[in-house]
Amino acid sequence: MSTALPVRNPDLGSEPFMTRRAWVLVVLNVLVPGSAQVLAGNRRLGRIGLASTLVFWAVLVVVLLSALFFRRPLIEMATSVVALTVVQVYLVYFAVLWVVLTLDTLRLLRIVRTNPTSRGFLAGVMALLLFVTVGPAAWGAYLSGVQHGLLNDLFTSQAQAADPVDGRYNILLLGGDAGADRTGLRPDSISVASIDAETGAATLIGIPRNLYNSPFSEGSPLWGVYPDGYSCGDDCLISYLYTYGEEHPELYPDAEQNGSNAGVEAMRDAVSGVTGLTLQYYVLIDMEGFAQLIDALGGIEVDNTEGRLPINGGVDAAGEPINVDGWIEPGRQTLDGYHALWYARARHGSDDYHRMVRQREVQQALLTQFQPTTVLAKFQAVASAGVQTVDTDIPRGALSAFVELALKTKGQEIGDLEIVPPTYDNVYPDYTIIRADVAAATASAAG
Repeated sequence: MSTALPVRNPDLGSEPFMTRRAWVLVVLNVLVPGSAQVLAGNRRLGRIGLASTLVFWAVLVVVLLSALFFRRPLIEMATSVVALTVVQVYLVYFAVLWVVLTLDTLRLLRIVRTNPTSRGFLAGVMALLLFVTVGPAAWGAYLSGVQHGLLNDLFTSQAQAADPVDGRYNILLLGGDAGADRTGLRPDSISVASIDAETGAATLIGIPRNLYNSPFSEGSPLWGVYPDGYSCGDDCLISYLYTYGEEHPELYPDAEQNGSNAGVEAMRDAVSGVTGLTLQYYVLIDMEGFAQLIDALGGIEVDNTEGRLPINGGVDAAGEPINVDGWIEPGRQTLDGYHALWYARARHGSDDYHRMVRQREVQQALLTQFQPTTVLAKFQAVASAGVQTVDTDIPRGALSAFVELALKTKGQEIGDLEIVPPTYDNVYPDYTIIRADVAAATASAAG
């Protein structure tokens, strides 16, 4: 007889029925939030809960199908400030709604009328379900806010993205080192990432910081100053152009409003002259902050083939290292940010060109070793380190296309061309040959 009693107006004196009723309401609250209120409580609140649940399920199905068959909408959403704001507001709304529905369901259970042995279990299950359902929604809202802040702080707001040139995006990569022993920032690492706009095939082109006589195209502001190239001896290495640009901001009056600066623009013109490539964007990575980014991602794996590399210190009169704080040993190593920085920076026992190889190895490790799940799990730390570490003029409007390209690039071997001795003379370089080899390397990657 007790099983026939109505759920909305139960027999409060029947502990067996009240216990079964309580478990039914708990299950309904989990599977179809709002249904418990429709059956046993405030029907208006229940209808709101049911409608919101149906919308949530529909959105979830669309997201899963997109992730499996068509990722572009998800990528565009993750790189759109407006879309992220909508997602954040919706997740906050749903988290609050779940709290309200769960607490109201707990009231409807009338635990004191259930079997005494079930009361603790019912209360515990409700608390656990509240954490399981509300926690992910709140976490998702938080991540949406972090991503929103990252997009605003790191990328420029201009909506128009640059078109590929000859089917490629060419991005200037600068590793800046503003150490205590230096005046201002100096790009010790200079390279270009040339990426096929269709296939994602990529080539990294390394340029030594001590390259002489960098040429400029006739349209560059520096061409008027150095029509025969940046040719003033040891004071005119290509890396010095960053400082030169900073000291002459009048050469690039529009740089700041375009998300750049005169130092970067001077480097862009020089590297474009060296390689013959049009460089649509730049990325400047501060080497000190670089360590924070690697730590946020949990370290990188490298293969040290050069021998023991010193951390800090100097050399004595005989050229032997002194005051060394530690060593990076030969062989396969897993390095945290501090040791990865010194792996890329160490000078003793090697030269600038070996350092370039190590710097490129670290860059490729960052690109290829980390999975999306790793980034997601440590997203706040990665986003915070990224804002402090990276400057770029890549606009938010180009991000979705670049994310898709990066996913394609990740599955391919990255080509590498190092413009270093003995293949190329850094003091008397033949830029006709260099440009021809760059064109061949990028064409080979595309093929």
